[in-house]
Amino acid sequence: MELRVGLLTVLLATVSRAALAQDATALERIEIKAGSSTSTMGTAPDGYPGGQVARGGRIGLVGNRDFIDTPFNITSYTAQTIENQGAQTVADVVANDPSVRSTHASGGMLDSFYVRGFPLNEGNFGEVAFDGVFGVAPTYRLFTDYAERVEVLKGPTALLYGISPNSSVGGTINIVPKRASDVDLTRVTTDYASDLYGGSHLDLSRRFGEERQFGARFNGSFHGGDTPIDNQSRDIAVGALALDYEGEDLRATLDFIGQREDFDAPLRPFFPMAGIEIPDAPDGRSNVQEPWEWSKSKDLSWLGRIEYDLSDTVTVFGAVGGGNSRVERLFGTPTILNSAGDVSITPQNFIFDVDRLTAETGIRAAFETEAVQHAVTFQVSGLQQTLNRGSNSGTAQLTNLFDPLPRPEQEVPQPSHVPKVSENTFYGFALSDTMSMLDERVQLTLGGRWQNVDTENFSPVTGDVTSSSDEAAVTPLAGIVVKPWENVALYANYVEGLSVGDTAPTTAINAGETLAPYRSKQYEIGTKVDLGRVAVTVSAFQIEKPFGQLETRGGDLVFIEGGEQRNRGVELSIFGEVTPEVRVLGGVTFIHGELTKTNSATTQGNTPIGVPSVQVNVGAEWDTPFMPGLTLAGNVIHTDEQFVNAANTQTIPSWTRLDLGARYHTEINEKPVTFRAEVENVFDLDYWSGVASFGTISQGAPLTVKVSMTTDF
Repeated sequence: MELRVGLLTVLLATVSRAALAQDATALERIEIKAGSSTSTMGTAPDGYPGGQVARGGRIGLVGNRDFIDTPFNITSYTAQTIENQGAQTVADVVANDPSVRSTHASGGMLDSFYVRGFPLNEGNFGEVAFDGVFGVAPTYRLFTDYAERVEVLKGPTALLYGISPNSSVGGTINIVPKRASDVDLTRVTTDYASDLYGGSHLDLSRRFGEERQFGARFNGSFHGGDTPIDNQSRDIAVGALALDYEGEDLRATLDFIGQREDFDAPLRPFFPMAGIEIPDAPDGRSNVQEPWEWSKSKDLSWLGRIEYDLSDTVTVFGAVGGGNSRVERLFGTPTILNSAGDVSITPQNFIFDVDRLTAETGIRAAFETEAVQHAVTFQVSGLQQTLNRGSNSGTAQLTNLFDPLPRPEQEVPQPSHVPKVSENTFYGFALSDTMSMLDERVQLTLGGRWQNVDTENFSPVTGDVTSSSDEAAVTPLAGIVVKPWENVALYANYVEGLSVGDTAPTTAINAGETLAPYRSKQYEIGTKVDLGRVAVTVSAFQIEKPFGQLETRGGDLVFIEGGEQRNRGVELSIFGEVTPEVRVLGGVTFIHGELTKTNSATTQGNTPIGVPSVQVNVGAEWDTPFMPGLTLAGNVIHTDEQFVNAANTQTIPSWTRLDLGARYHTEINEKPVTFRAEVENVFDLDYWSGVASFGTISQGAPLTVKVSMTTDF
């Protein structure tokens, strides 16, 4: 408790000093540069002073908005943050966000998260958006090579983005792809990380044509070697090409992404046996996986977008894209048997194949009625995802968390048949209207989306449909921003999320039935203060998400929608320049999660799995006066204890991690050169980093040293 109070006191003191140091006079409004007043393609919102985050971001259906004009909590992390922190994955970037926590080990083959205490990107359907749409971004791991910005929009986004492919309601992460800038760029970064892991990244950007209306940007990298994790090696190859055209009335983009990641001995989350006391976390370098266990993942993605201005106030748009993710892997997921750390592992040879196809079209219009300005968007969209999966299993082997025993290699054959096991098709239409009044001092957003959810699950043996659902639902949104002063906004929203219904288990009389889609509800209020060079936001939210459960009726077990998880929370964040030499980025999130409707006395009123009560991020950078070009950085991350089961009888303890960094910018042969160094987990803390919604726990990364050199030619 003393640690929480101390961190919060430091944060609030920083806010107070920033408020006194800044000029709180009326601020000039920053407009989004694009082809017309109804365009969303073109230059993204400008960076906020300090450059670590942007002034705004993409709010799904309604397009780019300044953060202070948005009735939601959004943070857009910039390329500057990505480069200066040496962030190679999206998980590395969102580690800055106090509302987000990773739930998979950093030495594993995928990234998954909790946002506002709800899971995101768990399972085999990618839930990270790319350029505003689902169904394009790679499913298991997202690299920053092709990311100009990483946006985190908190809360359900069913209207703004459509139904999340795997039913996330806590928020949406969106990747803003890199585009060719007005200034040509040839940038090479060479990096190294402990133990013997390194590689290089090329970022090449050019514009062509008499008016430089054609743009091309290529990003490619290769990394490989031994990681800090015992027995583990990793090879990564990424290539991304972004093409664009900027005409007077027509704008178009085309993105291609290809990536491959190979692991030997990838870390896996642990399943604790019911009833045991969770053992202490092992040494962060420890690995119960063997060198003969491996994974290979390949992703191909593409997206084409187009906009055409029918007039200065009417724009039609469209997009089509998709991709394929394929994972082949041989390893076992470890089960912790007792508090002494004994572990059972059954090697399995799996193949996952995910195909995605997405499309949208619509129209945006701006007009005025009486004293009200309208920004209206109508959109029709669809997404189809298919999962094929095959597996073979070996036999169980024993080892120990704290003293991993060598396990003899098992020859588990690759599955000869990879049948289709599920297919989801989501389609619908949405309409929104943002109304601005009183010189934009009052902005009201209303909208709704009709969404059809068609899901089918198949028997891997016979190919027959084992469960299905074909249901439709309407999800509304209402948001308001009131600006009593130009630099202060009060906002509120009511928005609903949509999730695929659960399927009844075999013990139920209605086994195989998939329930109708669940509608989650969020209520949120907040305040945003822009002090010119420092911004502070405070929000309070409540999200209610239903889930299915068994109920006894006339002696039979019936699976119905009846359970509910309710998360209430308060978020405080700060970003910007406290002084020209000092930048801050961080915040604190308090969450009270509760299972409010269950039919079991052992779970009623309990805290949901994986929801900590406090999450803190405090980060700062300092441009040193004693050596021009040298910047020192530090970041503290704190996560409170988390329950591993719904009965709240198993927990992992709280943890606090310190990361430090430095960078030095200079010139060599008249070329800009930046040297960077970071140390993650400075005190080499051994900790369980997070809990997934199905009760697995993940091992925290050990002390890791990263160095890099970036040169522009």
